[in-house]
Amino acid sequence: MTDLGTREDGAATGSGDRSRPRAALPALCVTQLVSWGIVYYAFPVLNPQITAATGWSAGTTTAAFSLGLVVSALAGIRVGRILDRRGPRAVMTIGSALGAVSLLVVATAPGLPLFFAGWALAGLAMAATFYQPAFAALTRWWAPHPIRALTAVTLAGGLASTVFAPLTALLADHLSWRHTYLVLAAVLAVVTVPAHALALRAPWPDAPAGPAHATDGAADVRRSRPFLLLAAAFTLSAFAMYAVVVALVPLLLERGYTAHQAAWALGLGGAGQTLGRTLYASLARRTGVTARTAVLIVLGGLTTAAFAVVPGPYALLVTVAIVAGAVRGNLTLLQATAVTDRWGAAHYGRLSGLLAAPATTAAALAPFAGAALAGQLGGYGPLFAVLAAVSLAAALTTPWTAPGTARRTGGRPRDAEAESPGRPNPGEPRVRAIPGSTPDAPPRAAGG
Repeated sequence: MTDLGTREDGAATGSGDRSRPRAALPALCVTQLVSWGIVYYAFPVLNPQITAATGWSAGTTTAAFSLGLVVSALAGIRVGRILDRRGPRAVMTIGSALGAVSLLVVATAPGLPLFFAGWALAGLAMAATFYQPAFAALTRWWAPHPIRALTAVTLAGGLASTVFAPLTALLADHLSWRHTYLVLAAVLAVVTVPAHALALRAPWPDAPAGPAHATDGAADVRRSRPFLLLAAAFTLSAFAMYAVVVALVPLLLERGYTAHQAAWALGLGGAGQTLGRTLYASLARRTGVTARTAVLIVLGGLTTAAFAVVPGPYALLVTVAIVAGAVRGNLTLLQATAVTDRWGAAHYGRLSGLLAAPATTAAALAPFAGAALAGQLGGYGPLFAVLAAVSLAAALTTPWTAPGTARRTGGRPRDAEAESPGRPNPGEPRVRAIPGSTPDAPPRAAGG
C-alpha cells in the first residue's frame, strides 16, 4: 500500500501484517494545525493587547512565552522515552488537556507570577502535542517509509499561522485578550482531546529493524560523536533560522520599506515554507543523508547572507524570503527524519527528544539574542551577516554526522546503504551514508 494506506505486509518488523490506524494521519493533521495555531501563533497576535491592558512590558511577556519553549525542550526528552515505550495516545491526549488548562491559567492570571506559570505549563503541553510526538507516532506506524505521512502533517502545521493569526485577530477585535484566550482554550480542548483519544488507539507496534549497522543502544548513540555533532549543527542552524524570522521585519523597516511590505515579505516566506516541504521527498530520494543535511544548512546560510548584502529591489527581497522559507520547510523534515536515517526507529522518541532539546532552546533564545546583537553590531544588516556565518559554521560539522562513515570495517569505512535491509521502494528514500571518512575515524554508534 501507499504511505496513506492502512496496511503494509511485513513492514520492517519481520512480524507479518501490521495495521496502520486509518484515522491517525488526518487526525494528527488537524490537531497539529489547531495546537500550533492556538498555543503558539496566537501569542504574537495578542501580545500587544496584553501589554496595553496589563502594563507589563513586551519583553517580560515574551520572556514568559520563551520560558514555555525552554520547558518544552527539556520536557521533550522525557516525553520521548514515554513515546518509545507506550505510544502517543495517552501522551498527546493528556498534553491536549494540559494545553487547554495552561491557556486558562494564562487568561485568568492576575499578575506576572501566574502568567509565567501558565506558560511553563504550556511548555509541557507543547512537548506532548507538537511535532515531536506526532513524528514519533508516524515514524513507528508508517515505518519503514514515513516521509509522505510526515510531510502531510508538517504541511498542516505550516498552515497554522495562516488560519489562526487572522482568526485570533478577529476574536481580539470583539473580545479582550483574556476572553480571546478562553475561547481558544475551549476550541483546543474540543478539537484535540477527543481526536487524540479516539484516533490514536491502534496497538503500538514493535520498533522496526533499523539499518544493519545499527547495533548499539540509545545510550551509546547519544554519547557518540556523530550524534553530538548533529545536535550541534541543528542547534546553530535553529538559532540562525529563528533569529532571521524574527529580525526580517526590523531589517526591512531599517532599509526604508513600509510595515505592510515587511509583513508581506514575512508572510510569503511562510508560504515558501509550505512549498518547500512538498519537495523534501524528492530531495531525499536523490541525496544521501549527510549531503542532504549539509546542502540544506548551507542554503539557509546563503539566503541569510543574501538578506545581509541585497538592499533591494523589494521584489528580489521577497524572492529571497520565499526561498529562505522553502529551506526552513525542508529543515523541519530533515530534523524529523535525522534519527531514523542514521540509527533506525527503535529509540526514535528518546533520541529525537535529545536532539531537539538544544535546538528548541536556541530557537527560544534567538529573538532576544538577535535583538541584542543587532544593537551591538549597529544594525540588522550586520546581524544577518553574523547569522549567515553561524549557519555556515553549522554546515562544517555535517560530514561527521553519519554513523555509516565512522565505524572501522577491515580498515575501511562501511557504507550504510550497502547494509540497509529491505527491498527498495522507488517512491521513498533509502537510508544512505556518504563514504569518505578516514580509517582513523572514531567508532560509530547507533540505536537498535
